Amino acid sequence: MDELFEAAGTLRSAYREVDWASTSLGAVSGWSPTLRAAVDLTLHSRFPVTLFWGQQFVMIYNEAYVELIGNKHSAALGAPAARVFPEIWDVIGPMLASVRSTRRATWTRDMRLLMDRQGYPEECYFTFSYSAARGPDGQVEGVVDIATETTAQVLSQRRLIMLVGLNDALSGLDDPAEILDRAVRVLRTVPQDLPHVDILATGATGGAGHTPPVVPSTTFHDGDVVVETSAETRVMRVRLPGVPPSADTVLVARLSQHLPLDDDYLGFVRLVGATVAQALHRAQTRQAERRVAVLERDLSERLQRSLLTPPARPPGLEVAVRYQPAGKRARIGGDWYDSFLQPDGSLTLVIGDVAGHDQQAATTMAQIRNLLRGVAYAVRKSPAAVLEGLEEAMRGLGLNELATAVLARVEQDEEQARAGARTLCWSNAGHPPPVLVAPDGTARLLHTPPEMLLGVRAGVTRGDHRVTLTPGCAVVLYTDGLVDRRDAIIDDGLAGLVDHLTGRHGSTAEQLCDLLLTRYATTGDDDIALVVLRIPPEPAGVPR
Repeated sequence: MDELFEAAGTLRSAYREVDWASTSLGAVSGWSPTLRAAVDLTLHSRFPVTLFWGQQFVMIYNEAYVELIGNKHSAALGAPAARVFPEIWDVIGPMLASVRSTRRATWTRDMRLLMDRQGYPEECYFTFSYSAARGPDGQVEGVVDIATETTAQVLSQRRLIMLVGLNDALSGLDDPAEILDRAVRVLRTVPQDLPHVDILATGATGGAGHTPPVVPSTTFHDGDVVVETSAETRVMRVRLPGVPPSADTVLVARLSQHLPLDDDYLGFVRLVGATVAQALHRAQTRQAERRVAVLERDLSERLQRSLLTPPARPPGLEVAVRYQPAGKRARIGGDWYDSFLQPDGSLTLVIGDVAGHDQQAATTMAQIRNLLRGVAYAVRKSPAAVLEGLEEAMRGLGLNELATAVLARVEQDEEQARAGARTLCWSNAGHPPPVLVAPDGTARLLHTPPEMLLGVRAGVTRGDHRVTLTPGCAVVLYTDGLVDRRDAIIDDGLAGLVDHLTGRHGSTAEQLCDLLLTRYATTGDDDIALVVLRIPPEPAGVPR
């Protein structure tokens, strides 16, 4: 074999079997330098490349090109292109001739060709370029075809667009008969994948409206899918069990004769059936969901409250807490509060919020809450150090969720004890700032430099902040459901909260909680958790 073909890899034997001397190209030893250079380049490329050479466009190609032509290999090697591709020659023949006569390259993107490469005219798509290969005298000796098959991408995109359109068309419908009618209309707009489609019944039909034809209930012997093939047709039936208007509804799709019955094609039809079934089930359950919404909401609230224990209330301090689920939701949230005593008798307050509104968020909230209690009780350090320890524990235990929190500790030295004052030391991990209500009725946000949420990254150094609380002061800790509204920026919500608390210095901690829930709970769409700490104007039991 000529050393020119050494780079042919697995095609070496095929090259060896071709009687090149009997082709229009002649013996390999007599090939022109242009042809030899083109062959060398082709065989050393890992991209699909074929040469159409001479007046008959004799084919020479590399290993990567074999997959594109299927069972046409190896008869295609050394054969005229018109003989290899009779089914598409009316398309590619003029293109090759044009390149030879004009010397101008072509560019074709996602061209549809019905190519017989598996024993039937298969729907294929290719992106390719034909370019002229010229000899030293400028004459075109052949055409170089650099190609890639895009069939999988084209079919996937086409089917995805159809599935999205079908889902959109059915998503807002509640009537089962209307769903079936709309589904059939949409599915009949994609004849390339589904030449014909209908939805039939295997049992008694429903009432007025869509009354599909009846198919034998014995069609399905095992499973929910049947594919029936014959020389003329291929039909796939997908059972949609237990949906109206009959006990069993069947999607009957005639499949294309130009597509292989592979997993992608059959899986697509299954998805079509699943989309219709989901729409029917969705319509069937919406009314039931509306009936139980109130019960679900009550269950969610009770479950959330069961995760939150009563607060510690040491002598001389008022502590009030509240949890209010979202007014229009029946879902469990990740908001929490806490109030507990440290071994030294100091009071610790917590307000926090885990990202999300589902059972996972509530479960994570309970884990973080309990971890925080344990870390705070064990390390007996400042709030910032406790939050740092909490984050380390979360990462070590695989709690990879985001959460915000304010951790505060109420301290009192001997001098403050004589005056009935306290120090509030707190650290804020990405949470809305607390509000301080002074004895004179003024209110302000306890702004601190912003710090990261819990769970963003390890090794965050956090800061402690302090403020003196005199008798008559109140501190309000809250979650963002109190101030965050879809129709306003959060800064406006914070400013409104401060305004609402201004002048409320005469209210007890319990009254402040009720006041805030009355004002905000009915206007928000998120859960609300509250902790209010208040030093009464005249603390009981404190000697003067």
